[in-house]
Amino acid sequence: MDKGRVGDETRVPIGSDVDILTARQRGRALASELGFPNSSLVLIATAISELARNIVLYAKRGEIVLGRIERDGHQGIQVTARDEGPGIPDVGLAMQSGYSTSGSLGLGLPGVRRLMDEFEIVSGAGKGTTVMAKKWKR
Repeated sequence: MDKGRVGDETRVPIGSDVDILTARQRGRALASELGFPNSSLVLIATAISELARNIVLYAKRGEIVLGRIERDGHQGIQVTARDEGPGIPDVGLAMQSGYSTSGSLGLGLPGVRRLMDEFEIVSGAGKGTTVMAKKWKR
């Protein structure tokens, strides 16, 4: 799969609720700079919030990396959430709507996948988790 060019990364360390807000604001600002419409800004900010909240809930610390991407003349934003937490033993199960180990509604990862144009997750028990999501400007 062509990953496209990534540049101008912004890293936001995640370890608390305040960090979730910071990541959301920085992602929204970057998407705005790229010219995304307001409706897309909301989707991108929501996806970032979900990913950052998962880091706080399950891994305690990690980072959100925000970057501009370009492919075939189209611009977009890439959001990567990384942690070195306990990992997800069954990614397939975690990607099912309604599944939750924390008692929440279980909308996090499946919701992010629906909100963004591309979604990739790599995780394993004891190995941490990396989620990469992309949204392309139409």
